[in-house]
Amino acid sequence: MYSLAKRVLFSMSAESAHNVTIEGLAALNRLGLISIAGAKRVSDPYECMGLKFPNRVGLAAGLDKNAEAIDAFGALGFGSVEVGTVTPRPQPGNPKPRLFRVPEHRAIINRMGFNNHGVDAMVERLAKRTYEGVVGVNIGKNFDTPVEEAANDYLKCLDSVYCYSDYVTVNLSSPNTPGLRELQFGQKLDELLGKLKERQLKLESQHQKYVPIAVKLAPDMSQDDLAEVSCQIVSSGLDGIIATNTTVDKSSIAGHPLADEAGGLSGAPLTQLSNQACKLIRKAVGDSYPVIGVGGIGSAKDAVERIGSGANLVQIYSALIYEGPELIKDAAKAIRKL
Repeated sequence: MYSLAKRVLFSMSAESAHNVTIEGLAALNRLGLISIAGAKRVSDPYECMGLKFPNRVGLAAGLDKNAEAIDAFGALGFGSVEVGTVTPRPQPGNPKPRLFRVPEHRAIINRMGFNNHGVDAMVERLAKRTYEGVVGVNIGKNFDTPVEEAANDYLKCLDSVYCYSDYVTVNLSSPNTPGLRELQFGQKLDELLGKLKERQLKLESQHQKYVPIAVKLAPDMSQDDLAEVSCQIVSSGLDGIIATNTTVDKSSIAGHPLADEAGGLSGAPLTQLSNQACKLIRKAVGDSYPVIGVGGIGSAKDAVERIGSGANLVQIYSALIYEGPELIKDAAKAIRKL
């Protein structure tokens, strides 16, 4: 079934295919027909960040930016679905074209720029979800918010989604919002993490519900920086690390006509880079701190390897485009055998 759908989708531009996929999955789910594209969820209960995940394979942020197809992705078998990145105000993102397939390398380049409908629209959809797995919300800042004021945007989003999410991810690592990655380092990071933790505890008291917060990091920092930043996150009292976002290093596709396109590279070229980052983070933070592995997981073998590198959970996105929904079940079954 997916091989046929893939031929149709790959005849369109990457962004058109993305939009058709979201709309199509949501429609199939409303009609109760999603089972023709997926399978029953693999049961492999696992606890992480104080949450009970039905299995350890999740959807990474970026595919369902506006929480339009949570229930559909859940029906495909994911144990968790992360939506976003969402910003306080709606924004169109970067000029098109901004999403490119690199099929020769089973990769994707994107410079979407946090295009989304805004946090208020997302909350309306989150409130209506029926999916019983774990839902994370990935939050960011608006493109025109100065880096010095970024904390206000993150806090606004956290306030808005707190009651409607199982966990929240702070995206500091997209390469497509100017200045964003500056927030991953030093005093700027400490100040932001401190404000987030303070607000998290205030919201916990207000709503009598603790929502864990994870921080998503880039793979493009030195080993020393990655270890130091990881330790800062642990020290802040926040609840997990997601490793990694896309890379701006396109040396792995050198010579390809798209190699000079601006944006983040994901998919197979990211596999080893993200794997190594996961190992380094695990060494830095110790055995018990939650780490979610994402980036270049394109097979059941890759998923198992990422768990072996120190990840508690894995997420997929780009490989779903190339492999289809069967990958969800295969990866979850392979991890269960561990």
